[in-house]
Parts: sequence; C-alpha cells; structure tokens
Amino acid sequence: MILQINEITWQAAGQQGEGLESLGEILASALNSFGYYLYGFRQFSSRIKGGHTNYKLRIATKAIGTVNKQCDLLIALDKDTMSNEALAMTEKGVILADGILAQEYEGKARCFAIPFTDIAKQYGSQQQKNIAALGCTAAVIGLSEESLIGILSEKFSGKGASVVNANLAVLKAGIEYIKKEAPSLINSLALPELTQKEKHLFLLGNEAMGFGALSAGAKLMAAYPITPASEVMEYVVKNIKQLGGQMLQVEDEIASCTMAIGASYGGARAFTATSGPGLSLMAEAIGLAAMTENPLVVINSQRGGPSTGLPTKHEQSDVFAAIYNTHGDSAKIVLSPSTIEEAFYDTFEAFNLAEEYQCPVIVLADLQLSLGKQTIPVPVYDKMEIRRGKIVGADSLPPITAPEYFPRYSLATTDGISPRVIPGTPNGICLGTGLEHDESGRPTEAKAMRTKQTEKRLQKMATFLRKYKNALAIDAPYKEADVLLIGMTATRACIEETVDTLRSEGIKANHVQVRLLSPFPAEEIASYLRQAKKIIVIEHNATAQLANLLRMHIEQCPHLENILQYDGDIMYSEQLLKLCKEVL
Repeated sequence: MILQINEITWQAAGQQGEGLESLGEILASALNSFGYYLYGFRQFSSRIKGGHTNYKLRIATKAIGTVNKQCDLLIALDKDTMSNEALAMTEKGVILADGILAQEYEGKARCFAIPFTDIAKQYGSQQQKNIAALGCTAAVIGLSEESLIGILSEKFSGKGASVVNANLAVLKAGIEYIKKEAPSLINSLALPELTQKEKHLFLLGNEAMGFGALSAGAKLMAAYPITPASEVMEYVVKNIKQLGGQMLQVEDEIASCTMAIGASYGGARAFTATSGPGLSLMAEAIGLAAMTENPLVVINSQRGGPSTGLPTKHEQSDVFAAIYNTHGDSAKIVLSPSTIEEAFYDTFEAFNLAEEYQCPVIVLADLQLSLGKQTIPVPVYDKMEIRRGKIVGADSLPPITAPEYFPRYSLATTDGISPRVIPGTPNGICLGTGLEHDESGRPTEAKAMRTKQTEKRLQKMATFLRKYKNALAIDAPYKEADVLLIGMTATRACIEETVDTLRSEGIKANHVQVRLLSPFPAEEIASYLRQAKKIIVIEHNATAQLANLLRMHIEQCPHLENILQYDGDIMYSEQLLKLCKEVL
C-alpha cells in the first residue's frame, strides 16, 4: 500500500561543492512539472567551496510560503548533518545516510545506510553522488525515473553525451538500490497525484524581482555583485538584451547607483540591486536622486551586519538604513514585499512610483525573500500598467527664449509633483543640481525658496500615502483580538501558519504584515493596534527597528512585545508558536 500524504519536507545536507543545490533544483523541477506547491531554501557558508550547507524543500498539495523546522526525508552526506539536521527529524521520518554515517544516528527516525558514493563511483564518478541521492529520493517519494530523465538530459546536455548517460545510469542505480535493499521505503512518502494541475512559476525571490524590473520596462541595470542580491544581476543579464537593454557590472556600488540615476535622468527606466554594505555606499547618491527629484529604483536584500557581518545569513536590520541613510530631509519610498509573488509585483510597481513621485524607491527584501524559491502563479499581465507620471512632451511646452528655463521644479502644484521633461525635449531646457534650487533648477540659498522646495518634496510623500492601497497585508477578522502579530518581509508565511494554529486553539489572533515602511502608514495600522489586548512585533534584528517605527509614528502607541531573532537563521512556525505562547 502506498501511503499518500499532503505535505513532506525533504532536505539534503553535506559539504559545499557536493552538488546539493543542483540536487534540490532537479528534484524541484520535476515536482513543479506535476503541479505541486514548493518552497525551497538553501543555507550555506560564506566561502566558495567547503563548509556545511543544506537545501530544504517543502512539498505540498496546497500553497505554502516558507519551510518547516522539522524534516521528513533527509539525505545526509557528512558528519555535521548527523549532529545538526538529523536532530529535526519527525518520528516517522527517514534518513538516508551515506555509508557509515548511519552509525552515528541515535534518534527515533528510521535511518538507512545508503552507499551514495559507491553507487556514483560504480556507474559514473564520485561527483555524481548527488544524482545517486536523487534516485533514492525518487524511489521514496514516488517519482518515476521517466519524470527525471528529461530534466537531467537537458541540464547536462552541454557537457556531452557521456556525461548525460553517466548521470542517467547513476539515477537508475539509486532507484534500483532502494527497490532491492530497502523495499519498505518504496513510495513510503508518496504525495497524492494532483488531478488539477495549475501552471506555476518556480522562482527565487531575486529572480522575481529581476523579472518584475524587466516587465516594468527597465532598460539598464548597473550593479556590483554582492550576496544575497547577486541573483538579480544573474537573472537580468540573461534576459535584458533581448528586450533592448543592458546590464552593466561596474566597479562599485557608488558607480552603479549614479549610473542608474544618469540613465533615469535621460528617460530610461534604470535600477540597481545591492545588500547592506552597498546601500551604505549608495547613501549620498540616493540623496542626489531625492534632491534632483530623479526616479531611481534600488533593490536592497538584507543580510547580517554591520560591516561584512554575516554575508550568507538572514537578518532584517537595514530598516533604518533604508529609510534614513541619506542626510537631510529626503523624500523616498521604501516598499517591503512579504512574498515572492509580491516581490515581482512590488518591483514592477516601484518603477511606476519612482516616475510618478520623482523620487528614489527602495525595494527592501531580506535574505530569505531573496534566496527562497517558491511556486507562484503566472503574473496577470492584464492588470499591470506602466505609468510614467508627469512627463511633458514637446507638444505641451510653450516656446522659451534665453535666459528662460523650463520650470522643472515648479511650485504651482497641490500634490508636490512638478512636471518633468526628458533632456533634449524642445523648449524643455532646465538645470539639475544637488544644490538647493529655484523652480528652474538654478542654485539658490534664498530662505523662502529653500522652505518651499523642501515642503514641495515632502508633500509628494503625503500625496503618495493617501493614494497607496498596498501599505499593509491584513488578516484581522477580530474586532477585539487576544493578540495581534505584526511582521515585515519574509516572516509573513511563518506568522500566518502560527496564527492559524493559535486560532485552532481558540485564541483570537489577528495579523498585520507591514508592506510599506516609508512613508509609514501610521494611521492605517493604528486602529488594529488598539483592537488587540496584546501586540507582538516579530523581526530579525536586535534593536526592534519595526517596533520602534511604530512607537515613533503612532501617537500614544500601545505597549508592544518584541520577538527578536538575530542569530542568522530564519524563523520557523514551530519556534514562533512557542515564543508567542510565552508572551500570552
């Protein structure tokens, strides 16, 4: 009898350089083709080769948005796995350990010694033990050999027929080993076949943001590689040329930001992507975009800091840096997508907002959102529109004669947004400078003009806040809640699962995920705070940056409880549930 379940968590762990990411990607591709919902997440060291790593894949028959702490099927390829990942096994879980590693396990899960390395050597080479593990995995979860042949053939086609054939032979040998030596495992963790297969994309958050940028019509990405944002560059460089654009890898983050500003000033949609250290270097340039009211999109993927910090670990400690890192009163928008699907749409929308409000827009992700990989619906392009704001064409401009200039920073506006021209537009000549300026862009230190221009720039943010409809993701059915959980970026799915469990236990739990950090939607969120007996703010930093934003912006803010994690790991629903109950 095949035991069919609705969800399993699979994980492979070992040393970097052993092909674990490739193993996870091949498995996920096959499962995605059958319509299963997936969420994959890789944890790795900040080195090129060596050091412990793991790839976890949650597989389900319904939509999911994060990984579990516990594991049902573990591929163990080194000793560290037996002392780390093996501790999180479910009681009915299965560990497939390479050779004698099985002897080190003393837990309750079933542990089998599988000679992955020997299988790989016999039918291919030692480097293909990840494919032996793939074959064994397929036998346990009910994937056919045929479902993997095409994926493997395509993946290794560029290395020649001999490499393809060797991988196929190792795959088959892995499947056959389980059938002969551990028949009780065959299909023991099989998922039910889906009768209705919806078409999904399976994307990293970074890929989704790159996809969103290209869908918005971005024609230039200038960037410098940095973990965990580099996959945005990698996605864009593969696709932008066929859309008539360019991706330029430049010498540093200062150059990348100023280059994007220059391209945007010239009328192109342009952006850059970075992480905390790069955002620090971009601070002055972002201020330049704010002062010149020039559209700019910056994707920032947060990691552990300060300085080099934890380059490959998760954190949410760039909140204040994203909002306040520029000196002076800078008008900027900071979006905080909370799912990979939102990462696509928010990045797309960032280009509209940057041009409509003529300001920098920062898309603030975190490492989990950037490097998590999830099945998401195919974008609904009919609902997406490109809006370029108050760009004025030559047919709308009256003739001017020297020494007149086009009033680029006109104060004759109620929303703070002045008309904008693309350089070279007839009768649209004007000045642009980082100095304070008058309505035509001429530098000035006049007190009245300084005051009016500052107020005009800030007025744009008030206008934006009144109109923006996606500041919060709200799941708050209770007018008198026992508890309100608040989070930002990738904690959303973890909080959602925790809230579901609390409700099943009779606790009236509401949830608000903050999707706009600047300007802060204080008025909108305040009512939910006052409807709750207890408020818990969940975030990945040591200084409670989101909670402090709430206290800063909300008059007579109620008492906030903090759940803070800053050890480099992501948060799991099992862990968050326990912490919430301690507060309650």
